[in-house]
Amino acid sequence: MSGSSGGGDPLRRLTKLLARLPGIGEKSALRLALAIVRSDDEYSRALSEAIADVHEQLRLCSACCDLTAQELCSICLDPRRDPQLICVVAQPQDRMALERASVFAGRYHILHGVLDPLGGIGPSELKVAELLARLEGMSSLPDNQRIREVIVATSPNVEGDATALYISKLLHPLGINVSRIASGVAVGGELEYADMTTLHRALEDRRVI
Repeated sequence: MSGSSGGGDPLRRLTKLLARLPGIGEKSALRLALAIVRSDDEYSRALSEAIADVHEQLRLCSACCDLTAQELCSICLDPRRDPQLICVVAQPQDRMALERASVFAGRYHILHGVLDPLGGIGPSELKVAELLARLEGMSSLPDNQRIREVIVATSPNVEGDATALYISKLLHPLGINVSRIASGVAVGGELEYADMTTLHRALEDRRVI
């Protein structure tokens, strides 16, 4: 195998790059790197192309800010989704968790993070302005297409709660009902790891904020 630009041991370089991924430690990174080394050429090429395609083709949906290869994602284009319900989540993986559980039939808005002042993440680092622009742009639509409720489904921890409260304060002047998922999701837990029953209960028992 030929090394890429930068020189050095290609296995060590690949291991270091893999170890930078969330949840991947040095030992796991080494196992993954060795698995790639031992794979056939076809798999290695396909993996390399898939990584390149993610960077070249994925963009943010112009409506909900989810990741998509098109101008609008498949959920925003789906006429079967309830256009009057928007579920606000922190990350794309949270939306994926809700979709796997089949507990929500409306549309989404992805913030790409939560408020974390200590970590240097404020409102300008999130897709909050895009949410406001989206909701304000619906004021001219017929009543049956206007948003009747925004459900804030950020994880039930300090950052998630602060984000939910901030969004609630922004949206109340627009006359939109804002609710928060119930504590079916364990306090301090992450939404993406919740099971289907818990997610269903959290949405069904949501409360106004």
